[in-house]
Amino acid sequence: MELTKNIFFNTDKLLQNSKVKISYTGIFFEDGSEEVYIHYGFGPFWDNLSEVKMEKTELGFQTEIELIESDTFNFCFKNENDEWDNNCYQNYVFELEKPNVDLVVRDIDSSLDRPNRLRKSYLWSKKIRLAIYKIITYVPKLISGNYKKKIYNND
Repeated sequence: MELTKNIFFNTDKLLQNSKVKISYTGIFFEDGSEEVYIHYGFGPFWDNLSEVKMEKTELGFQTEIELIESDTFNFCFKNENDEWDNNCYQNYVFELEKPNVDLVVRDIDSSLDRPNRLRKSYLWSKKIRLAIYKIITYVPKLISGNYKKKIYNND
C-alpha cells in the first residue's frame, strides 16, 4: 500500500505492536545512493529513537520495523552523505491504529466442532477414494468386454 509518494508498506493499516515492511523509492533511490538509513521514533517526542540501514533492492530500499504501542510512527531518511529526506522539514508521520480485539477469540471451546469437521472430511475422502478405485477397476473391463455379470440361479 502506498501511503505517501515513494513510501510503501506491506500492509493496509499500521497497527501497534506489529511488524511492518517499508519500501522507499524516493530521491535517494532515484539519484543512485548506495546506503540509505531510516531514522525513526514514536509519538510527538520521537520516543524509542532508532536508526536502521535499509537494504538496497531492485524495488527500492527496504527494511522491517517493529512498531510499538504509540499514537504515531515518525521517520525520515538519510543517505551515506548525511543528506536528509525529511518531507520538507515535516518528517513522515503516520498514525498507528490499535489492533481490533473484537476479532480475537478469547475462549476457544470448539472441542465439539473440530472432531465433527474432521470426521466429515475423512468420510468424503473415503468416498472419493472408493469412487476412483471403482472407476480404475471397472471402466477398463467394461470397455474391453471382459466384465462378467454374475448370474444367480434360484433353484
